[in-house]
Amino acid sequence: MNSRKDIANLIFDKININKEDLKNQFKASKKEIGFFFLDDLLPNEFALEIYKKFPRIEETVKRNSFRELKHTAYQMDKYDALLEEVIYAFQDIRIVKLVGEICEIEEISADEKLYAGGLSLMGKENFLNPHLDNSHDKDRDRWRVLNLLYYVTPNWELENGGNLEIWPKGIKDKQTTIESKFNRLVVMATHQKSWHSVSKVEVDAIRCCVSNYYFSSTPLLNSDTFHVTTFRGRPTEKIKDFVLQIDNSIRQSLRVLFKKGVRENPHQYKK
Repeated sequence: MNSRKDIANLIFDKININKEDLKNQFKASKKEIGFFFLDDLLPNEFALEIYKKFPRIEETVKRNSFRELKHTAYQMDKYDALLEEVIYAFQDIRIVKLVGEICEIEEISADEKLYAGGLSLMGKENFLNPHLDNSHDKDRDRWRVLNLLYYVTPNWELENGGNLEIWPKGIKDKQTTIESKFNRLVVMATHQKSWHSVSKVEVDAIRCCVSNYYFSSTPLLNSDTFHVTTFRGRPTEKIKDFVLQIDNSIRQSLRVLFKKGVRENPHQYKK
């Protein structure tokens, strides 16, 4: 069961059985931010095993700024081999094609370099402000079109915080909260309007997530243009929002001048 092929078989079968329901979920939300979620993706005992193999938070890369506070892991050969098998199971060509079909994306591919993907861990007080994901892959050759999030922390409750929030009508309106429920897969479109965030973790526990992105040669929206990861303040964070908009403008200007950035983004798996 621990090989990526075996894991991929389980994931594919579960998604395929629920394909019509997932299509309906995505279609119903597509005009704003297309998404779907699927519970009990893997057998519970196996999902729990994945959780137990997550690295200690001290073994991860801390990202701490006024934009976000979280921990990531992407150099997968440093961690338990099971975690790499799980991540790359989501990149099985059958699963990529099936998810693309559900979301009506004809040409789609995974990212073996895990640019901005891999593992995400969030402890107490960790958060992620409303943002748009970087529009492209590492080399700015392909458009980022889907975000796959698989949550594996057992007994996670809505009240714990650390939940995915999407802002279908923009950050000035009310967000929709999707609980980071144990053994839940969430697939969300990434485009010029797909504002999303993660609420602050309120408890002394670690929310663990397996993350993948899918890419395409064409954007999801005709209006999409290149942009760096773009952060905003929440509706109550007026001053922070002003500062973040200045920060966005500076980083965007630098990326226009330097296509691959001033320095290479370290968040990628170097095998």
